[in-house]
Amino acid sequence: MNPRPLTIRPIPADEALERCGELAEVLIDCVEGGASVSFMAPLAQDKAEGFWRGVAGMVGRGEGVLLVAEEPADGRILGTVLVVFAEPENQPHRADIAKMLVHRRARRRGAGAALMHAAEDLARAAGKTVLVLDTANPDAERLYERAGWTRVGTVPDYALMPDGRLCDTTFFHKRLEPVARANCS
Repeated sequence: MNPRPLTIRPIPADEALERCGELAEVLIDCVEGGASVSFMAPLAQDKAEGFWRGVAGMVGRGEGVLLVAEEPADGRILGTVLVVFAEPENQPHRADIAKMLVHRRARRRGAGAALMHAAEDLARAAGKTVLVLDTANPDAERLYERAGWTRVGTVPDYALMPDGRLCDTTFFHKRLEPVARANCS
């Protein structure tokens, strides 16, 4: 029996602030699982919550949108992706995808693919035509390639794994077709 699919939705800044504990739990789980996502292990709860408070501020300023994957049964957050719109003025057509995180207990349920699909739709609706991201995870690389992302290249020793080992980072991009506008004349 397959579990019910996760609910994917954007959350506003005030809700992100209220749910910093749940968001931190996902981030901490990913770091404990070995994900190179800007933090070293062990990641303290207060540091993880501080990160999400910063994201809530970004969302509140309109610099990005935070999407979450929630367990349908209880609404618990099990995954995230951040669409960052705060780009230089010469790149109004571009957005970055960041903090694509799925709690280990929710993996293999389609959360990553659903989050990425929703992020692309949201970026397209905002008029973005180029998305970029980076990853140090081979499973994530396969996810992005299956979703039509193009591998740009790999930078050796770009970052550290949570345990301090150097790791390579692979960069991807995806072109989005602009949303067709109805002619109302």
